[in-house]
Amino acid sequence: MKSIISLLLLSSVLSLNVFSQNQLLTIAESSNFTATSTYADVMGFVKDLDQRYDHMKLVTIASSTEGREIPMLIIGSPLPESPKDLENDPRMVVYLQANIHAGEIEGKEATLMLARDDLSDPNAEIFKDLVVLINPILNADGNERFSKKNRTNQNGPSEGVGVRYNGQQLDLNRDAVKIESPEIRGVISNVFNTWDPAIIVDCHTTNGSFHEEPVTFTWMVNPNGDRSLINYMRDEMMPAVGDRLRNTYGVENCFYGVFIDRMDYSKGWISYASEPRYLVDYVGLRNRLAILNENYVYADYETRVRGSYAFLKSVLDYAGQHYKQIKELLAAADKQTIARGMAPKETDSMALRYKAKPTPQPITIKAIETDTIPGVKGYWRYKASDRKVTVTVPYYADYYATESTRFPYAYILSIADATVLDLLEVHGIEYEYLSKDMALEVEGFKIQKLTPSKRLNQGHYTHTIEGNYATEQKDFYAGSILIKTGQKLGSLVACIMEARANDGLLKWNFFDRYLVSQWGGRYYPFPVYRIVKPVKLPTHKPEK
Repeated sequence: MKSIISLLLLSSVLSLNVFSQNQLLTIAESSNFTATSTYADVMGFVKDLDQRYDHMKLVTIASSTEGREIPMLIIGSPLPESPKDLENDPRMVVYLQANIHAGEIEGKEATLMLARDDLSDPNAEIFKDLVVLINPILNADGNERFSKKNRTNQNGPSEGVGVRYNGQQLDLNRDAVKIESPEIRGVISNVFNTWDPAIIVDCHTTNGSFHEEPVTFTWMVNPNGDRSLINYMRDEMMPAVGDRLRNTYGVENCFYGVFIDRMDYSKGWISYASEPRYLVDYVGLRNRLAILNENYVYADYETRVRGSYAFLKSVLDYAGQHYKQIKELLAAADKQTIARGMAPKETDSMALRYKAKPTPQPITIKAIETDTIPGVKGYWRYKASDRKVTVTVPYYADYYATESTRFPYAYILSIADATVLDLLEVHGIEYEYLSKDMALEVEGFKIQKLTPSKRLNQGHYTHTIEGNYATEQKDFYAGSILIKTGQKLGSLVACIMEARANDGLLKWNFFDRYLVSQWGGRYYPFPVYRIVKPVKLPTHKPEK
């Protein structure tokens, strides 16, 4: 009852804000939460905001496959015209993103409402410490594939929603490593590399296990990210955001996950998305704080939108209060990453395979017990019962290596591949060229077996890779690409260039043409070699 009353109060506050804004309403609000915004609705809304306010700027970060411009709102008072304006500015940048999956729509509506309400007061506390970037509709093409038949398990809106994939039939939340979509290319190039946000929030809708909490969320968990940042999110920021969301805004919430066994809750609750292909985990490899917001699909549409709104407010509230501490943590993580790469120890390693362990604190879930529905081969489907039970169980969200490899000083390529080079550029990874022909002691990876997946995964038959490194002397030509790990993105470098990395470029087929002879059955060496120990090499940087 308390949660319902609080949501009604929040609804009243939002309604007053809307009234004061000359009835500038989102489609969710104007339809009484029966519909969601089209692309034209979103663009009309943000252009209206842009005309009304001097402390907002509307920019385009990408153009979709079908030619739709992907908008981003830059909000600040004073408004920075470019990232250069923030070089001597103490404020911290936060990036809010919605609609990466265009059937999961409450973040789209919530970010529009949030932009409108925050812009109404240029002297608001939030602007003293933060610059806020908002992308309300990343997957514009998917958004336009409206149908009442999409996501039929979702509790509203009744007028239908878009689809998960973009105009290329790609899942944008599986594209962070391979960057094959213009949308993710735009996010990485024109948001991450350009504005370097300290915090990113990616809004989704979940389903899975049955529970009462309308808002769930988690943080970056890939173990190759900085452990101090992961622990900060786990132990400090995320619990504080959850408390504020519950106590200030009256929205029940819990950390994101699913029951490991729907019929036996004691086995625990798990946050399972840990690979760098997921945008939140990718951001963790860049030493920045990343939050996955998953709003509960079985809650009604209005509750999900208002819950997402309150969650984003809670994140911004915390960010504004702790921006100095966060900036210090990120700077320390960058410094540590650079130092490790410049002089890696024998004990420095990167995780090739990993598994979740319970966090220090268990999690409490207001669960709705599950019943099974008989299927063709026994009990295979689930439905929510009318029985409620609150459980406290282990939360499996701490990922640790089950298999590791030594972290190297650098990687050097024996081939000049334009696609790989372009990918390095888009990621923002620093590289150099060897200035003369020379022989180097390196570790080369000898492939023993490549097993492609049995079904296509995002247009790829991804590899399972078997093989070993061996030390050798190898000749490299002038112009060979050298990628040192002693840089801010050093962890990302290893995760995409390492031969057996579980989301690396070899897995995603980027080097397939170099791996086998035209007629023979043997494998050529993997054309990315490791330089294990620091060595001074004659190099030059690419011309910009």
